[in-house]
Amino acid sequence: MNKSVFPFVLVFCLFVTFFSCSNKPKRSRKPVSNITILPQAQNYYLGNNVSVRVQTRVKNGEIDNIRLFYNGEFLKESNELDFTVNNVKLDQIGKSNFFVQVTKTDSVNNSRTLAFNVVSDTAPKKYSYTTLKDYPHNPGFYTQGLEFYEGFLYEGTGEKGKSGLFKVNLNSGNQVMHHSLDEKYFGEGITILDNKVYQLTYRAQKGFVYNLSDFAVIDSFTFNSKEGWGLTNDGKNLIMSNGSHELIWLDPTNYSEIKKIQVANNTGIVNYLNELEYINESIYANVYTSNLIVQIEPETGKVLSEINLDGILNMYTNPSDTIDYLNGIAYDSDKERLFVTGKWWPRLFEIELVESK
Repeated sequence: MNKSVFPFVLVFCLFVTFFSCSNKPKRSRKPVSNITILPQAQNYYLGNNVSVRVQTRVKNGEIDNIRLFYNGEFLKESNELDFTVNNVKLDQIGKSNFFVQVTKTDSVNNSRTLAFNVVSDTAPKKYSYTTLKDYPHNPGFYTQGLEFYEGFLYEGTGEKGKSGLFKVNLNSGNQVMHHSLDEKYFGEGITILDNKVYQLTYRAQKGFVYNLSDFAVIDSFTFNSKEGWGLTNDGKNLIMSNGSHELIWLDPTNYSEIKKIQVANNTGIVNYLNELEYINESIYANVYTSNLIVQIEPETGKVLSEINLDGILNMYTNPSDTIDYLNGIAYDSDKERLFVTGKWWPRLFEIELVESK
């Protein structure tokens, strides 16, 4: 190429490149929203009314719609970049969220979630206890489930290779009948419903169903939670815990999930719900790693009372004993007796609740 022509060719190529790039359509940018709850607070209370402000920034293009949801429930649709929804009632205890989905006219969209906690609007009553009587308890039982039924204790135990289901004489502590789980299973909570015993396992996502009369296995089932912990029933459905702040209702015929609630007191979410007992329209739950039992309202998840059992085992243990946490609640509805025990505890206690001043 002639050297005198080269500069003209270079300039022409640069011009064509610049013209081509300048005529390319700009990349559509995602819109960005911000969610603000008013008034702002660390925790919100069940029944509070709040305002929710949504502010959206758009780099290019136009907004088609902005949709706002509360815990999955649709609240409002708008195409305004700044709008507020007033008087949103917080009607669910537990971990909650507001969710915004923003879509532009070219179908480019983006979303934003704001998570927050809703706690009980009622302070729980406080209780301690009086020990009325104590009974022998097998110190080899890693107690995961406890039930009193027609004069006998029924106990589900954990630990791989040691898990089982036991029928026990209350006064003597002697075994009347037992069934051992396969050593690959870690046994968890139990409950008795319609002459059948239901038992969860820990991380196998599997439960077993037994004849009450002879502990013959008559069914098994799976559940969606990663872990099974406590189990009780309300006379119609199974109610399970999974080590979190949730309680889950299961249909005892097909084991489908019916509903789920979250549990909180007036200061925060209550985690580590463990062994369960349904007593007089309330659910009582051990709080794992503590000496606390909480009474829960099944409809809302409110903690109605907190029962502190500190010191209950003190006089029955020696420093060399292997003792684990409080875990086990059973109720004799005929005689209105409340029993508690724990993992590897040598005694089981009949207690009476005493309201703290």
